[in-house]
Amino acid sequence: MLERVAEMVTDVMESNGLEVDDFISVIFTATSDLHSEFPAYAARRLGFGDVPLICARELEIEGSMPRVVRMMAHVETDLPKSDITHVYLHGAAALRRDLTRVRAVPDE
Repeated sequence: MLERVAEMVTDVMESNGLEVDDFISVIFTATSDLHSEFPAYAARRLGFGDVPLICARELEIEGSMPRVVRMMAHVETDLPKSDITHVYLHGAAALRRDLTRVRAVPDE
């Protein structure tokens, strides 16, 4: 879990030109089948020591996607709302196809 959450946080930062100091607070939610670690711990390991972070549970709705961590970040930025890049990685891209961007796959 820590690796995937770190990937999400890093991608959000890179996609929007953000630094840790731009974050006011972050809310992480996780589905109930994820319980090995607090998602916020991954952010702490990336240097979010002075940023208020909280973790919560997703609603358990029948048929909802399992094994999902979401992040809602409150940030200071000069970007207009229309230029903010919302990041949906891996299978979670299916949750918001209207906001998902195509990521380049690095050559192997």
